[in-house]
Amino acid sequence: MDRVDESDVRALIDGIRSGDISADEALTTLRRLPFADVGDALVDHHRSLRLGMPEAVYGPGKTPEQCVRIVAELLDVGSAPVLLTRADDDQLKAVVAVHGEAAQGGRSILWREPAAHRTSTVWVLTAGTSDLPVARECELALRSFGFAPELRSDVGVAGLHRLLAHADDLADADAVVVIAGMEGALASVVAGLTGAAVVAVPTSTGYGSAFQGVTALLSMMSSCASGVTVVGIDNGYGAAAAIARMLP
Repeated sequence: MDRVDESDVRALIDGIRSGDISADEALTTLRRLPFADVGDALVDHHRSLRLGMPEAVYGPGKTPEQCVRIVAELLDVGSAPVLLTRADDDQLKAVVAVHGEAAQGGRSILWREPAAHRTSTVWVLTAGTSDLPVARECELALRSFGFAPELRSDVGVAGLHRLLAHADDLADADAVVVIAGMEGALASVVAGLTGAAVVAVPTSTGYGSAFQGVTALLSMMSSCASGVTVVGIDNGYGAAAAIARMLP
């Protein structure tokens, strides 16, 4: 009975108390709680217990075989969702072959997607269609954290009426993730329309003077709308994690 999130640790304790789980079985489980050595990685099994958020596996730089092993360890030990992000085609093919099909968004894949249990309303907006890969990463990560996000794409400032059509929804939101490249102006506009928490994600979308997202990053960090939180370029996962820390 290898379980590592809070509810399952409680179940382990209850099992010991009732006699359904032996002392040896409990010790086996507890030895693996902090982390597990799978050769090239030390898989953190305490993440959900410490933070209330499952560990995510970052694909770039890993071989397909390493991704398979790390995902296997997370699936075998614990009941938390398992998310692999930024996977390339070879990594996706390998993990699906071994661990089965799962929910996908952009280059991310999620096993054991939880039922939406967080009551906060979260919107994910993109300035353009080209920003969708980052938005899909953010959306799937939010789902792994128990949110049911609403995604709207191509509502950037080049056609502001497209955004204003959602003004009432934004006013009622608890948080909004704004994903934009070019000059990144959408974050300031949204933060001026809603009192919700706004997390801005600059993307590498844009022409030469966009500098692969640096222009949008600096623009968002210089926003005249108060309280905008800014994460790194193309970091949809980081935006979702910020939301998960902010909201119930």
